[in-house]
This record gives sequence, C-alpha cells and structure tokens, in this order.
Amino acid sequence: MNDLINFEIVTPLGVIYQGEVKSVTLPGSEGEFGVLKGHAALVSSLKSGVIDIEKADLNHELIAIDAGHAKVDEDKICVLAKGAVWVCGSDESEIEKNLAQAKDLIKSMSSDNAALAATFSKLDNARMH
Repeated sequence: MNDLINFEIVTPLGVIYQGEVKSVTLPGSEGEFGVLKGHAALVSSLKSGVIDIEKADLNHELIAIDAGHAKVDEDKICVLAKGAVWVCGSDESEIEKNLAQAKDLIKSMSSDNAALAATFSKLDNARMH
C-alpha cells in the first residue's frame, strides 16, 4: 500500500518544493500539526516557522516559511507561503548560508521570543544531523 502523500510549497516566486512524502509537520497558527496520507480535509493558517518533511526514505528536510496557509486533502497538501527558505545544500557553507537566511526570514516575521527560540533550536538541531 502506498502511504505517501503529495506535498507542495508555493510562494509568489513559484513552486519551491513538490514531491511525494511520508509525512509533514506544519507550524499551524494554533500549534504544530502533522499530516499523513488519508488526513481529514482542512484549511489552516500557518505562522512563521519550520515545515518538517519526512520523505519516503525516512530522511527529513526542513523548509522555513513566513506566514501562509495550508490546504490538506486526503492525498495532497498544498502550502501557500509569502516566503520560504529550504534549509539544505550541497556543502557546509551553502547549508550555513541557507540556515542564516531561514533564521532571518523567521525573525522578520515574529516577535514571540519563545517561538523564535524553539524554531531556531529546530533549525540548529537539523544542521547537526
């Protein structure tokens, strides 16, 4: 049985992520929530934070977003965000650069120090893995 769900992130600059994934954890305005294939349909506002994508091979990718919305169906998740930074790279310097951009994006959108600290911790921990 295929337990993967289609996932995409769209910004004003276009689609920045598209693919089949095992699960996605989103920074909902009322708290983080996870989505698997077969999830009940919903629309949710998103706060600035980190989207954690679990791929089919169980590896994780992180994408920092500012405010946006998510539309979830049983077999598709679509995130519309004002801006997004993919926290990955081909070498350590590229990862560091993207990590700094992700932190700047989130810092510019949030004044909640506790939320900022939690988000930065998630980004820093991802860099170490």
